[in-house]
Amino acid sequence: MTLTRQRMTLAEYMAYDDGPDARHVLVNGELTELPSESDLNNAIAITLLLALAKHVPGGLLRRGTEIVVSGLRATTRIPDLLLLSGDLASDLAGASRSLVTLDMSPPKLAIEVVSPGAENIERDYRYKRSEYAARGIAEYWIVDPIQAQVVVLTLVSGLYDEQVFQGQQPVISKIAPEFNLTVAAILNPLET
Repeated sequence: MTLTRQRMTLAEYMAYDDGPDARHVLVNGELTELPSESDLNNAIAITLLLALAKHVPGGLLRRGTEIVVSGLRATTRIPDLLLLSGDLASDLAGASRSLVTLDMSPPKLAIEVVSPGAENIERDYRYKRSEYAARGIAEYWIVDPIQAQVVVLTLVSGLYDEQVFQGQQPVISKIAPEFNLTVAAILNPLET
């Protein structure tokens, strides 16, 4: 749901504060409210966080960090999980807001867990794909409980190459080569 009709700049958005419980992003200059995540999506994100922390420095993993992406107008996104580079983690250290700006290096990995609804599916598969590629994020995972798959997109010459994993296939990542969870284990975290 769009909260403002008047377009905001990134600077106006960064200064905007409507309380600690508010969750929103800026999409093409419009303040847009984010609904609460489903319990399943939260459980999937936490499962991935714990599994990835075994294979990458845990201090580089983030939940709830915003990232500014390129576009016609100011746009921010909040991936379900980010893996930062060491330089980016240093840039964010001590910041009053966990926000990756355009002058900072890109995260190494962004993970989105798809929520039900055609708008969410289009946003994760289409818009974020092009935004994250333009931002230079080396790997983008679309974790899709609806289609029972994990799509791993690897940046090659400015565009993403796509690999789809399903069922008992382990998800293969160039960023975290030792990561070995299967799609079934990722998508069914509440069954253990």
